[in-house]
Amino acid sequence: MKILVINSGSSSIKYQLIEMPSEAVIAKGLIERIGSKEAKISYQKSDFKTHKVLEIRDHQTGLMQINQLLMDDEIGVITNKDDIEVVGHRVVHGGKSFSETAVVTPQVKEAIKNLSALAPLHNPHNLKGIEVAEKVFTKAQQVAVFDTAFFQSLPQKAYQYAIPKHLMEEQDIRAYGFHGTSHKYVSEKAKTHLKSQNQSASKLITIHLGNGCSMTALKDGLAIDHSLGFGPANGLIMGTRAGDIDQSVIFYLINQLGYSPDEVNELLLKESGMLGLTGHNDMRDIQKKAEEGDKNCQIALDMNAYRIKKYIGAYAAALNGLDAIVFTAGIGENSALLRDIVCKDMDVLGLELDTDKNAKRTNHVNEVSSAHSKAKILVIPTNEELEIAKQAFEIASR
Repeated sequence: MKILVINSGSSSIKYQLIEMPSEAVIAKGLIERIGSKEAKISYQKSDFKTHKVLEIRDHQTGLMQINQLLMDDEIGVITNKDDIEVVGHRVVHGGKSFSETAVVTPQVKEAIKNLSALAPLHNPHNLKGIEVAEKVFTKAQQVAVFDTAFFQSLPQKAYQYAIPKHLMEEQDIRAYGFHGTSHKYVSEKAKTHLKSQNQSASKLITIHLGNGCSMTALKDGLAIDHSLGFGPANGLIMGTRAGDIDQSVIFYLINQLGYSPDEVNELLLKESGMLGLTGHNDMRDIQKKAEEGDKNCQIALDMNAYRIKKYIGAYAAALNGLDAIVFTAGIGENSALLRDIVCKDMDVLGLELDTDKNAKRTNHVNEVSSAHSKAKILVIPTNEELEIAKQAFEIASR
């Protein structure tokens, strides 16, 4: 079964065509800067790669470009768009409505639309990807895979906020969690790796570090706590998001400094985090400038790592122990420096990094802890698209 996985952002589409159940990636690529006359589209199959710059007005034009590449006489991998039997879509927020993957129906689309207020940076674009795919791949079954579904196992003591109870019961205000496909994928990889070495994999902490960041505490494969909550904004310091902040700051900005609620929202989601601290939101630029002596970049890296360390400590307490921590996603997989700062002076939890192992980059599970480390430190490349394909295949095969 050929499954096309679509991950729609506000101005981008990540895609992979995956053969299931073999999990073979037939083709993959990325469209960036949708809406621009200089949009970028990349395409890769086996050892062939190409990219071009062209005008892509909207998501529908983008998906049509993907379809043309997949069917191209010279570089294509299918002869007919109907060869694609399933299109799997990443949807960030499923609220309490979706505890598992769902076949797209008018009711499912309406629910995703209604949940857009909880994930305004993501759900509208996820829904647009579904609507466009329905027009382009008319014979394919459309399947929605929700980031929040993995966190349905959170106990009430972890997901309920200490505000009047009726707000949870009547308005569904509670913690939901995000990056679920990534946390699920790498936690299962970690479990397999540890068990192959006859080591315990009962108590894990997965650390997803990209432009968006989150951490999950897992006990016996189930999420018991998570750093993101009602929306994907709190917890760790992110590319442009502040993460945890004293709510008094919000009221001070509004009542004393004259900010509107919309301006505060813009400030905390798009102008804060590493961007607000340094003027940059690309970790590579920040690390380079820190090495060159930029004090703002140095303190930003320390702040970022310190926040992660605090969550590791809290989750180790919640788990009553720790078997391993897992770094993943763009920054988690590539920034040896940040991993080093995070794991420094963590003797109390038995974490000890091997500097040489940490400096190496691999495409598989990489154990970067020292031989003396009581808890393992793993770097595992995430593959959200494969996880989406697996879940879409499961539901399409029923």
